[in-house]
Amino acid sequence: MDFNLSEEQLMIQQAARDFAQNELLPEVIERDRDQKFPTEQVKKMGEMGLLGMMVDPKYGGAGMDSISYVLAMEEIAKVDASAAVVMSVNNSLVCAGLEKFASEEQKVKYLTPLASGQVIGAFALSEPEAGF
Repeated sequence: MDFNLSEEQLMIQQAARDFAQNELLPEVIERDRDQKFPTEQVKKMGEMGLLGMMVDPKYGGAGMDSISYVLAMEEIAKVDASAAVVMSVNNSLVCAGLEKFASEEQKVKYLTPLASGQVIGAFALSEPEAGF
């Protein structure tokens, strides 16, 4: 078994690293301190294909493999945990479920704008012994 990263995976890792350093790092402390959503940065993540990394390109995704996704997530999370959570939720919790379980009509209507970053997904979690 070959555990070396492919050329494409290395390029994705480097692109995510460059994005994190150039777009996320400036003002990350201020955004955290002020509890400000990284609106402009998330928009750029969508434009780069980071919000629908494993989604089929016919639905606006990048069609990448899970290793590429993990490499990109790691680079984003090193710099800005908030942006990484947005990326993770959109890719893993929202897009993955829609791609696997939604009808074709739902995929076109919802998955396409989610995967391309035109809109971002969210989820709600309720636990019986947490919260109010």
